[in-house]
Parts: sequence; structure tokens; C-alpha cells
Amino acid sequence: MSKRGDPRRAQPMPRTNPANPQGALQVFQQRMADVQSALENETFDVTAGGGAVTVTITGHQQIKAIKILPDVMSAGDVEMLQDLVLAAVNEAIEKSQQLASKRMGEVTGGLGLPNILG
Repeated sequence: MSKRGDPRRAQPMPRTNPANPQGALQVFQQRMADVQSALENETFDVTAGGGAVTVTITGHQQIKAIKILPDVMSAGDVEMLQDLVLAAVNEAIEKSQQLASKRMGEVTGGLGLPNILG
């Protein structure tokens, strides 16, 4: 995940001329677009079963990879493998949604806007 000082992290809205609300809206829209672009390119891994299954997901909730340790396959327990994959995918989606919500919240600054990410 991101580290402190990461340039992809949302920055506070710059001050704009109150007599030019359209300029403020354009700045806001650009910040939102920047955050969404950064989320699309950001990936992280989530594991289940002590690392038996690893899911790589983006900040846009797109699964990029699923890795399964060979030992899990040789055990022959298909139901267990299915459960591990399901658990890893669900946790990855949840964490990706939390990250997106946090990043968008940094831009909106608690404006009380509805969840626009889905």
C-alpha cells in the first residue's frame, strides 16, 4: 500500500477565488480524476489460508492475479481450495473498496457527497 509522502496521495484542495466557483469545480474534478487514475494503477496482495492463496487487486477492484501454493493443490481438497479462493477474493475486494473510499474522502474532505464509486 502507499507510504507516507507518496505523490499519489490526495493533497488538500488548493485555495481558489470564491468569485470563480467554476474554477473551484474544475480543480475538484481534476483532483478526483487524479485519485481515480492512481487507484487504477495501485495494486496490493491479500492472502488466505496462511498464504496458501494470494489475490492481487487494484484500487478499482480489478483482480490482476490469483496464486495458489502447489501444496494446496496436492491436498486434493477441492472444497477447501474453493473456500480459500472465495475468502481471499472477498477480502481483496473489501480492502480495495476501503482504500478507494479513503482516497476519495481525502479529496472531498467530508463534503458529505454520496459514494460515487459504486
